[in-house]
Amino acid sequence: MADTYTPLDIITMALKDVGALGVGQTPLPEDTNDAYRKLQWMLAEWNRKRWLIWHLVDLSVTATGATSYSIGPTGSDIVWDPRPDRLESAFLRQLTQSQPNQIDYPLEIIQSYEEYTNIALKSLQSFPSYIFYDSGFPTGTLYPWPVPQASIYAVHVQVKEHLAQFTSLEQDINLPAEYLNAIHWNLCVRLFPQYQRQADPLIVSLAKDSLNTLRKANVQIGRLTMPTDLVRPGIYNPYSDQIR
Repeated sequence: MADTYTPLDIITMALKDVGALGVGQTPLPEDTNDAYRKLQWMLAEWNRKRWLIWHLVDLSVTATGATSYSIGPTGSDIVWDPRPDRLESAFLRQLTQSQPNQIDYPLEIIQSYEEYTNIALKSLQSFPSYIFYDSGFPTGTLYPWPVPQASIYAVHVQVKEHLAQFTSLEQDINLPAEYLNAIHWNLCVRLFPQYQRQADPLIVSLAKDSLNTLRKANVQIGRLTMPTDLVRPGIYNPYSDQIR
């Protein structure tokens, strides 16, 4: 059985490594609380970096004919806490009851609100090709366009899994094993300024190396694609079941 660790274990080791705690000593509550807060802040920041997240989650909502759908901890359409900062990918699924296989159509992500506002007829109801995500706080909003017909399609979006915030110092850390070292050494780097200490170059190097380990494990590089107009006609496209 693998060893289990708690935030308090990580914090205690980090305080020792930055020289704020001696061997055999117990950290003061003030030191523990400050380090715990910085640990939570660090994980919240990591949640925004794709290469620090080990996989994506598929979320979906069945089209109702509305122009938009909410997503977030209090979203009425998709409940997801915390609300995603961005979409990694998206597709439209055709809900056909008479066929054993449902067909998915990729949606191109509109990257900015300014670009979405340039659409003249936002309520146009037709087959969707695009989707825009307004990452409002605390609830975001999805805008598929053209607007998909009710009950015929489902809108699927892929977002980053989130590193859950710890609920207590004694909670068991439930993360892939390679995250423990990264959390420890990078927390050390963030604790040095609190004790007016110069960052140890060795610890800084270990922190960078541990993040590189996560990067190598998590980064997924998609296949290079070309615009349809530049592709030689007659090539079969496995992602759309069509001849280009």
